[in-house]
Amino acid sequence: MEERYYYVYILASQKNGTLYIGVTNNIYWRVLQHKNKENEGFTNKYNVNKLVYFESFTSIGEAIVREKNLKKWERKWKIELIEKENPCWIDLFKDLDKYIY
Repeated sequence: MEERYYYVYILASQKNGTLYIGVTNNIYWRVLQHKNKENEGFTNKYNVNKLVYFESFTSIGEAIVREKNLKKWERKWKIELIEKENPCWIDLFKDLDKYIY
């Protein structure tokens, strides 16, 4: 049986800009939806579509818990988390296949 992955991700409008945290089982497709503004809502309204951070999990339960915890974090902590792994706030989407496949 093929192992399934779940992703907690952070999108930004720009460096130190508006942040959005989400969870998905298909990070490529989900971020593409945000980039193409396929859904009305927060990310569309504030142009939040730059993938700046993500984590993978094999349990949807663990991914959801992590998402909820990150959403409770202070903004400063979220920025520190992003900058620890992605100091230049590069959009990871363009090279996503290098990270997840």
